[in-house]
Amino acid sequence: MTQYEKMTETPISKLVIKLSIPAIISMLVTNIYNLVDTAFVGRLGTSASGAVGIVFGFMAIIQAFGFMFGQGAGSVLSRALGERKKEKASTYAAVGFYGSFFCGAIICAVGLIWLDKIVMLLGSTSTIAPYAKTYIFYILIAAPFMSSGLTLNNILRYEGKAALGMIGLMSGAIINMAGDPILMFGLNMGIAGAGLSTAISQIVSWSILVWMFVSGKTETRLRLEKNVKITAHIPLNIAATGFPSLLRQGLNSLTTVLLNSQCAVYGDYAVAAMSIVSRIVFFTFSIALGIGQGFQPVSAFNYGAGKYSRLKKGFYFTAIVSECIIIVGCTILCVFSGNLISLFRDDPDVIRIGTRALRLQALATLFLPVCMTTEMLFQSTGRRFGATVLSALRSGILFIPSLMILAHVRGLSGIQEAQPLSLVMAFPVTVVFASRFLQRIPDKDSKK
Repeated sequence: MTQYEKMTETPISKLVIKLSIPAIISMLVTNIYNLVDTAFVGRLGTSASGAVGIVFGFMAIIQAFGFMFGQGAGSVLSRALGERKKEKASTYAAVGFYGSFFCGAIICAVGLIWLDKIVMLLGSTSTIAPYAKTYIFYILIAAPFMSSGLTLNNILRYEGKAALGMIGLMSGAIINMAGDPILMFGLNMGIAGAGLSTAISQIVSWSILVWMFVSGKTETRLRLEKNVKITAHIPLNIAATGFPSLLRQGLNSLTTVLLNSQCAVYGDYAVAAMSIVSRIVFFTFSIALGIGQGFQPVSAFNYGAGKYSRLKKGFYFTAIVSECIIIVGCTILCVFSGNLISLFRDDPDVIRIGTRALRLQALATLFLPVCMTTEMLFQSTGRRFGATVLSALRSGILFIPSLMILAHVRGLSGIQEAQPLSLVMAFPVTVVFASRFLQRIPDKDSKK
């Protein structure tokens, strides 16, 4: 069976699950690393734990460009493969990869020049700043590889070859988990060891992902001299299609900085608590997100092929399955919230703040699967305006004013409540967008 036949004829539920499994495994392994890294760094003290949250906000900026080029190029190339236009697909893959690497290199250079200022702008306190500065140095060195590696992983998913991306991501994550204790404690490098371990793992992961394309295991190629006909509309089309991802990740970074700044008023333990909560919630959501990532290539490929009935079935299947997963995960978070926080930092203040925040975010996350699936539907089918509006709504337009107002009115309690409130408010708007889009899609498949 050819890749085209696989993507357009395999039963929807089977295809989404098959493509989701590698994505879920990748997400889980990566997030297990993040949690393990948080736990290891937590042994260095509360200020070091806070530094992880500070740097996490900066990493979101790097990831934003990786997602923009990966989602932008991936959406176009997947629809092109659905139309059986392989050369066009390869052109977008190559431009997306090199564009992402170039942007990562610029972030590296700018970050190293203004390292001290960036650390403080990210919300560091005077006690957190030394740890954050040490950690972020290594993240900057790895920025070009981190950004373009994420782009390659997205391209592989949009090709329907998520298993290849899983190999690259898992290899890096495993190296990272092994490197943390060796470098941090075995070689007494402390938080510098955590940063170096992350940088090494990103470069290894990048090398494996590039090899997948060079060795001919993929549908597209990265050779500029053969595939890329540089015209202005190609990078512009990638940027426009991937802009919702850049906006979403960029707003996530901004909101993380604002959240850290608001928490810093109450001390390092507040910054550490909210950082731990964010990682725990994202770990739980990563399984549902993996289902959504399995849906994206199905959506784009079948939309390009004119298989509209399969597109609709994939949307409803993804939304229902991811919601069921979230219900189970969030129940566990609510029941064992205090125990989970204490695993990462055995500090009474951190546990107290983190427990309430975790329960609130867990309850609000119940509204997230439909929002996620709708955003992925819009972006994978090239509906840029809808994807941009929904991304901005959930990630910034609602969250930022909620955070600023509630932090002023209710103090630390308001900071804990801001993100859950923004998720709840975004839900009805998302439902309206999804309903209108699905009603406009033809009931009959197109003959291409």
